[in-house]
Amino acid sequence: MERISITQLFMLTLLFQIGSSGIFGFASAAGKDAWLSALLSTGLGGCLIAMYLILMHLQPGLTLVEWFPAQFGQWLGTPIAWFYMLTFLYNSSRTLGDVKDLIPTTILPNTPNWIILGAFMIAIAYALFSGIEVIARLGEIILPVLLVLFLVEIVLIFGSDTIRIERLQPVLGEGWGRVWEATWPSGIQQSLGETLEFAMIWTLIKQPERIAKTTILATLLYGVLLSTFDALAVLTFGEETFSTSTYPLYRLVKVISIADFLENLDALGILYFMGFVFFKVTLQMYGVIRGIQQLLYLRDSRVLVLPISVIVLFLALTISRNISEHMFSGLESLGYPSLIPWILIPSLLLIVTCIRNGISSKQTKKSGL
Repeated sequence: MERISITQLFMLTLLFQIGSSGIFGFASAAGKDAWLSALLSTGLGGCLIAMYLILMHLQPGLTLVEWFPAQFGQWLGTPIAWFYMLTFLYNSSRTLGDVKDLIPTTILPNTPNWIILGAFMIAIAYALFSGIEVIARLGEIILPVLLVLFLVEIVLIFGSDTIRIERLQPVLGEGWGRVWEATWPSGIQQSLGETLEFAMIWTLIKQPERIAKTTILATLLYGVLLSTFDALAVLTFGEETFSTSTYPLYRLVKVISIADFLENLDALGILYFMGFVFFKVTLQMYGVIRGIQQLLYLRDSRVLVLPISVIVLFLALTISRNISEHMFSGLESLGYPSLIPWILIPSLLLIVTCIRNGISSKQTKKSGL
C-alpha cells in the first residue's frame, strides 16, 4: 500500500484548500472587510474540520466510504458513500471548469476551451496513474515554489507604490452583517468543508497520530494566506473594483510596475493559480477513484483513471456556457442545500458513532466483569 509522510500531508492540504480561491478571491461580497471574513471562515471551518478529524479518530483505519456502512449498515451506508463519490466528482469538474475561461481571457486569447482543459486533464491523469506517493512528492517540490512566487508578488506590489492603507478603513464600517453573509454558509464550505475529501487519504499517512495537528496547522496557514490575498487586493484596487472584478488576484500581478522595467508579469500569476488548481482537481479525483475502487472491490484503482478523467473533462466543458453562468452556479452550489454533505450528514454520523462506541464500551466492560 502507498504511504505518504506527515509533511506531505501538510503540503497537500494547503494546496487543496487554496485551490481555485486563488483565482476568484474569497468573500468579495464583504467588500473591504473580505480579509476579516476570510479569517472568520477559517475559524468556523476549522471547527468543521475538527469534527471530521474526530470521526477519523473514532473509526481508525477506515476511509470516508467505509465510515457510513460501518455505522449505518450496508443498506443505508453504501448509498450515502456513493452520494459522496458523486459529489466529489461534481466538485472536481467544477474546479477544473474554473480555469476554462481564465486562460482564454488572459494570456491565450481565443484558445478553445477543450484544448486548455484537455491538456490540463492529461497532466492530471498522468499524476493519478502514477499514484498518491508521486503526487505527494510533486507537492513537496511545487508548494515552496508557489509560496516563493507569492512572497515575491507581495514585495513587488509594495514596490510599485499602489498600496493605500485608507482603502481598508474603516474596519467593519457597515457592521458584521455583510461579513457574516460572506462567511455563512458559503465561506466555511469553500475548500474548508471540502477538506472532508481528505478522509480518503488520511488512512495512507505514515504517522496517523499527527494527522489532526498537521491538518489544523495547514488550515490556519490557509486562512492567513487568503486573508492576505484579499487585504492586498483591497489595498491596491479599493472596495468597488475588488468586489466587481472577476479575477481580482490576477489583476494584482498586472499592476506591478517598477521603474518601467519589471512589469507585465501576467504569466507569473497564471503559473501559481494553475498550480493550486492542478493539485485540487488531482486530489478530488483521487478521492473519487479510491472511493469507487473500495465500493466496487477492485484490486487496481488505475483502471478507473481514464473513465473518471473523461467524465470530469466532459462535465467541466459543459457545466456552464460562460464565466458569469459558471460563477452563478458556483454560488448556488455553496448555498444551504450543500450543508447536507459537509455539515448535516457528518454531524449525524458523529452522533451515531459516539452512541455505538458508547454501547460497545459498556458491553465490553460487562463482559470483562
